[in-house]
Amino acid sequence: MSMIEWLVALLAVAGSLFVLMGSVALVKLPDFYTRLHGPTKATTLGLGALVLSSMAYFNFVKGELSLQQLLIALFLFITAPITAHMLIKAALHLKLDSAERTSGQQKADL
Repeated sequence: MSMIEWLVALLAVAGSLFVLMGSVALVKLPDFYTRLHGPTKATTLGLGALVLSSMAYFNFVKGELSLQQLLIALFLFITAPITAHMLIKAALHLKLDSAERTSGQQKADL
């Protein structure tokens, strides 16, 4: 295997692991706010690695210039933070409760 094929494989495996971690975080974390944080960070990084893997494969191994993946990555990195921000604003407007251990409010011992 050439160096480019190793790079493609490494990016694909790393991207898959990040997407898996983000999916597990969506299921395991205790409240809406923390559940939103895991997928928006980890899956964005994972999908970015998968798109880079696809770009490297088609550009270097197949020899085809593929700009579609670049547009996918651009769309992903623009829309993920905006969507997360809108969901958090909606949750704050609806006054969703956070888990007690993640609320960030410390009780003062007097």
